[in-house]
Amino acid sequence: MRFEQLEQFVALGVLRHFRQAAEKTQISTSALTRSIQTLEDEIGYELVTRSTRSVKLTKEGELFLEYAKQTLNNLEETKKRLFESLNGCVNEKLVIGYTTKASTVVPVSCGQFLAQYPHVKIEMQLQEQSELIRKLQLGEIDISVCSQAMNSIGSDIHLPDQLILFVSKDHPLANKSDISKRDLADYPMYSCFAQSKQVQTMLNEAVDSFNKSSSIKVGSIEQVMDGLKKSDHIAIASIEHANSVSSDSELLLLKTNKGIAHEQLVIQTNEQVNENSHISHLLDLIEKTALSSHN
Repeated sequence: MRFEQLEQFVALGVLRHFRQAAEKTQISTSALTRSIQTLEDEIGYELVTRSTRSVKLTKEGELFLEYAKQTLNNLEETKKRLFESLNGCVNEKLVIGYTTKASTVVPVSCGQFLAQYPHVKIEMQLQEQSELIRKLQLGEIDISVCSQAMNSIGSDIHLPDQLILFVSKDHPLANKSDISKRDLADYPMYSCFAQSKQVQTMLNEAVDSFNKSSSIKVGSIEQVMDGLKKSDHIAIASIEHANSVSSDSELLLLKTNKGIAHEQLVIQTNEQVNENSHISHLLDLIEKTALSSHN
């Protein structure tokens, strides 16, 4: 059985006319007749009931018609995927937004990518970070690349500038200068809601890194501050609450070591990425370029 036979049978099944189906598939009527007969012999069922006026499909023919259509659709989809895998999408366009601090990474990565996927069009936009967040949420850009400042609280805790850790002034960690994740593991944690979607994502990622996601208590800043004063909990919140915490005599911000602050590249995309896709390849190139630029 050949794909050409399936194409010929589908044409006959749709048009229900031998001459028209033969013209559509660019063969003679007699050749089409032989092709259908060969197909019937291979299947072992009569697929077509012939008459002088029209063509009718048997019950088996109707079932086989659906199979043939699906098989041909799968064939076209497979051809498309193979082409995209080897050449990229001919009409695809990727819009990448990045901040000034990522400007040494993105153009180089895109140049390497285009050498492998010349059919993909790339538009690069240099933007402020706030504008990148807005455009990514609206779907106006496909990939966002920015550099996020991270501050150290001890040897193995690194928080974005937008987040703070705080405790009650009588907490055992209150005046400790070097705090590790192991120290935090001994105490329950509160988290405060953030108004910004991006900051809330940072909060969630920080909580996960502390292995607190299954036990954390979440509330408003008032609830969190009140809870700290009555317990040995630690708390994490957006920096927008730093003034409220600092002005409360019963609470204390954990000190960050600005001297060993470092930058971390943050790459985001607005769609689910298949790990074998060319978009995934571009994301990998960006990460590798970023790593090599810091070495």
